[in-house]
Amino acid sequence: MTPHREPATPSSLASAGLPPRVRTVLERSLHLVSEELDHGLTRMLDEFERELFRLADLARNPGAESGYMQTLRSFRLNRADLVPRFMLGIERGLAGIRRPAPVRADHSTPGEVSFRNLSLVETAVMDEGTVLREVGSRQEGRATLALHLLGQRFGVLAGKPAFDAIRLPLGPHVLCEALREAAVALEITHDARLLLYRIFDRQVMGGYPQLLDRVNELMVAEEILPALTFVPLRARTTPVLMRETLSPSGNRPADVPAQPQQQESSQPAEQSGSGPAARPHTAWFGEPQADDDGRDESAAFATLQELLSGRRALLGKLRPGRDESPRRELGTTDLVGRLRALQQQPPTSASQANLLEIKRAVLAQTRHSSGEAAALSPEDNDTFELLDLLYQQLESELRRDAPTAGLVRQLQVPLLRMALLDRAFFLRAQHPARQLLNTVAESAARWMDRDELDPQLGEPLQQAVAEVVNGFDQDPEVFAKAQSRLQERMQAHVRRAEMTERRHVEAARGKEKLEVARQRAGEALAREIGEQRLPRFARSLLNQAWSDVLTLTLLRQGEESDAWKTQLDVTRRVVAACSEGGADDGALAAQVEESLGQVGYHGDEAKVIAQRLSGCSNDDEDPASRTELAMKLKARVRLGEDKAAQARPKPPPRTPAEQAQYEQLRVMPFGVWIDFVQNQQGDISRRRLSWFSPITDNALFVNQRGQRAAEVSLDSLARMLVNGQARMVTSDRGRLVDRAWQAAVNTLRSFAGRGEGAQPNGVPA
Repeated sequence: MTPHREPATPSSLASAGLPPRVRTVLERSLHLVSEELDHGLTRMLDEFERELFRLADLARNPGAESGYMQTLRSFRLNRADLVPRFMLGIERGLAGIRRPAPVRADHSTPGEVSFRNLSLVETAVMDEGTVLREVGSRQEGRATLALHLLGQRFGVLAGKPAFDAIRLPLGPHVLCEALREAAVALEITHDARLLLYRIFDRQVMGGYPQLLDRVNELMVAEEILPALTFVPLRARTTPVLMRETLSPSGNRPADVPAQPQQQESSQPAEQSGSGPAARPHTAWFGEPQADDDGRDESAAFATLQELLSGRRALLGKLRPGRDESPRRELGTTDLVGRLRALQQQPPTSASQANLLEIKRAVLAQTRHSSGEAAALSPEDNDTFELLDLLYQQLESELRRDAPTAGLVRQLQVPLLRMALLDRAFFLRAQHPARQLLNTVAESAARWMDRDELDPQLGEPLQQAVAEVVNGFDQDPEVFAKAQSRLQERMQAHVRRAEMTERRHVEAARGKEKLEVARQRAGEALAREIGEQRLPRFARSLLNQAWSDVLTLTLLRQGEESDAWKTQLDVTRRVVAACSEGGADDGALAAQVEESLGQVGYHGDEAKVIAQRLSGCSNDDEDPASRTELAMKLKARVRLGEDKAAQARPKPPPRTPAEQAQYEQLRVMPFGVWIDFVQNQQGDISRRRLSWFSPITDNALFVNQRGQRAAEVSLDSLARMLVNGQARMVTSDRGRLVDRAWQAAVNTLRSFAGRGEGAQPNGVPA
């Protein structure tokens, strides 16, 4: 009988045998991705060629120079093959989405950690894999939400559960693997391939989050989970309903199977029923924000002027008897010119005054020079008031003792001149001046501890502010250039933070493996003991000293190893020796003593424990020596033991709201920022949820530098979120300037009687 063979993986969408609608969606996605990546791949190849030239010029010996030139010749001969092979690799991944997942050789259940098939690898292979994993992990952290949504939609197309970031056909890890396979055709050296991968990360993957957003938009246009979104849930009184995604007509699109575990989240309880749901904030400090939505800036500023007019009318009623005599109106050009003189003064003068004091000083100077009273035009006066409101809210979010707090004040005069010339500053989150203000302000934000700001960023921030203060004169490009130079340093900071975070995540995963090994070792020991009656002291030795031996063996060798099977056999012999009727066994004692030495038991201590475990049936034991040994074992730190966690009291059962929050946390993408309330004064610390274990329930948090800040359980985190001790940071409140602007607009709404829930037409909040 001929054995069954699985069909080969299809190499193209045309040969994949997919339903017509699914194939059409995938073809359009592939076309979009190829268009978006084509320019980046061309830039990558050009930069790679230039870099090889540069390295050849810098080579210190003829041999190295010859090597670079040989690599360059080989690259030029095969360069044209890279992009087609890369795109074929992506298409092959898309074509195989309905292929069954590879069967794991160890048949481990989901969530289990396998210790089998460990082997040594070549250094070159390890280096390539490490570099590509770093690239993939970094991009996964940058685009966590988009990958989560796209994984759900690809799950619908494949008729399977949602794809994770590693298996997603357009995920960063798959793109890196496609590049690795395509790079073989270049026939270049190992070091040259590593250089190519790093340039790929900069030139091609720089716009990767935006690419995923466009693919998600394409899926929405194709009616693939069009209402899917992700919102961190707060306290809920009713569970979230699970429902199928339907087309506008009420029927599921043809050829697209139902997603068995698809959830479309609704609005948070504190949000109003209208408007889009807010995304979780995942960007690092200083990372740029996504592009603005198109809006009518003239109409939006007119709405702001209307709110300001209502505020002035209300304040006018509270302040009767003001001088309303006619005054000469100071033109915008003259006003900007007079502010230029203030901008050039030392930081100790103009930068210490607030904007209203600056306005009074400018009007007083005008009156002194012209001999008559002057006033600002309504539009210029509104600009002063809006920026003053923004600064009031902004400074309430800053730490006065932060090293960069004074830089925010130094920017106010250049920003005022910028806003007078371009009022889009208030309306566009992507405005260069607003981006620069946000970066500088966030370096002194209240949620950052005093030592949390990277010392290497202090000088670039000061240089950016000085460049604007000294160089801005009605040319907005000064802000753009200063922000661009600062972003180069900020991106280096982000890369350092991501690398630090990755090391802590790997350490946390190692602790998870150790905890899993402890659990399985305990289960194996319990199975071997079974119902046999053992002396209490013998059982204590087995559950402490010998359990550590089993844990270490399982962690290092795995369950299928000969070493693990040998230790299980020793365990059976020990249990038999300790049970009633057991006899002393010298060979067993030597074997046990050797194993105990591997987990830190040495000398007489290991010998005594081994003797008791190999012949524990002797009742003529010295109680004093047994007590002494028990005290030593109790004081000893066991392998992977967390005594602090064991000492914590067991928490009460979760409430329905806490349970709903807990379940939502377990599907939360990594990289979400959470504000933790520190005290009754409302001081907060912002921490990044870098990783959590569905096995041990532990969650790892890092600070803005990627350094480990805390490790709490998801259960505790769910309770803190429900009780208001922690708050999920959403994208609309993630950036400090945006949050201050929301507060300023809400202040204007309160004067106009609209309340904070009302949204002025076209005004971003």
